[in-house]
Amino acid sequence: MDYDLLIIGGGINGTAIARDAAGRGLKVLLCERDDLANHTSSSSTKLIHGGLRYLEYYEFRLVREALIEREVLLRAAPHIIWPMRFVLPYDKGLRPAWMLRAGLFLYDSLGGRDKLPGTETVNLHKAPFKGILEERLSKGFEYSDCWVEDARLVVLNAVDASNRGADIRTRTEVLSIETQGEGYAAQIKHKGKTETITAKGIINSAGPWVDEVLKKIKRKTNEQSVRLVKGSHIVTKKLFEGDFAFIFQNADNRIIFAIPYERDYTLIGTTDQPYDPSEGPVKISQEEIDYLCEAASEYLAKDITPDDVTWTYSGVRPLYDDKSANASAVTRDYVLDIDEFIDDAPFLSIYGGKITTSRKLAEHAMQKLHKFFDYKDRGWTETAGLPGGDIPNADFNKFYLLMQTRYPSVDAKVLLRLCHAYGTRVTLLLGDGDPAPQLGQHFGEGLYEAEARYLVAHEWATSADDIMWRRTKLGVHLSDAQKAAFTDWFKSVI
Repeated sequence: MDYDLLIIGGGINGTAIARDAAGRGLKVLLCERDDLANHTSSSSTKLIHGGLRYLEYYEFRLVREALIEREVLLRAAPHIIWPMRFVLPYDKGLRPAWMLRAGLFLYDSLGGRDKLPGTETVNLHKAPFKGILEERLSKGFEYSDCWVEDARLVVLNAVDASNRGADIRTRTEVLSIETQGEGYAAQIKHKGKTETITAKGIINSAGPWVDEVLKKIKRKTNEQSVRLVKGSHIVTKKLFEGDFAFIFQNADNRIIFAIPYERDYTLIGTTDQPYDPSEGPVKISQEEIDYLCEAASEYLAKDITPDDVTWTYSGVRPLYDDKSANASAVTRDYVLDIDEFIDDAPFLSIYGGKITTSRKLAEHAMQKLHKFFDYKDRGWTETAGLPGGDIPNADFNKFYLLMQTRYPSVDAKVLLRLCHAYGTRVTLLLGDGDPAPQLGQHFGEGLYEAEARYLVAHEWATSADDIMWRRTKLGVHLSDAQKAAFTDWFKSVI
């Protein structure tokens, strides 16, 4: 066999499994039809969280697992994950204050906390909250969760998998799968060229397309199935000062977040809408824009309208179909389903999941695969950092100050972004000795030629969009003219 495992799908689940499997010594090939984190994994609300609202649906195991993972991931990647305080206003007529406080007490207690502070009651009429919300809102509860650069988390899992021997191929489509000998033969296509590879086992982590991949070999729908739910977000100019976020209850029992985003903006989301592939490309509807504006305006002192929206993004969550009538109530838990189309050759399909529990999902996947492969059934990722995350004591601020001393000529804002994006690997981009590194052509908003070339060489970037919207989020800041100029440069030079 060419490989032990063929992993189909380069989102968070696929790359996390590739990392874990490669770290156990398996020979791994990961194929992603588009770019890493091209779809669902870069369209999240950017949170590492337990899922406070899941408590109402009695998802205690999932919430506990996610809360524990919160600090595991925080230690592993303190450059792309950091603590954030969330303020939940009490609004008369919705969930009573005692219920909110009891839920947050349970939230604080379920997973244990080390680095993150617990819940506090806050006065919304006093600084730093004064004037942000409508006058009727005077009391709130402040609790902890974490922010994550979602697409970068995916890429760093892929980088670590590659460093441990995995073969990561983007823009590579799996055309067909057949049983062959003691495993599977898959025809794959990259840049118009096809080849056939063999693998003892297959991981189907194609997200919204998991059933589509399964049909390549099974030719019929699986009993397990995905429930496709579209989640959309809007971005506005900054609506409030401070590094805290808000979580707002709505009369329809849903919640939305208002979160500081990219220094100058506020991110608001998300929606839960059933999605059918026949609808075409995933994009926000006017109805969703109106909903998010109206829901946020119920709380913010200054109303927002669709005219305030500067950017939107949407993604499809491939949730496990638990037959719930309400899209918001569909479980965010995951299901791992193994078929053996040939004896001792596993075909594992991943249903559901979320960014926060991706490492644990990968660990569970490897436990399921253990009987098929010769490796020690012992997880290793819980205490292993992600690339760039080996910052002493996970103290990002101290690390950044050290980098300022090392690279005094680099603009402080640019250096801060680079340190957040690459952690200790920033020296690969800036050089390890030159205090005045040559960054090359500047395309605007701190995007330099040196970073683009680094991303092509080390992180599988193959287009300008890969860099502007996934490896970085600089597309939010760049003008249309700057984006066009960078795209032209990329096509002509790279």
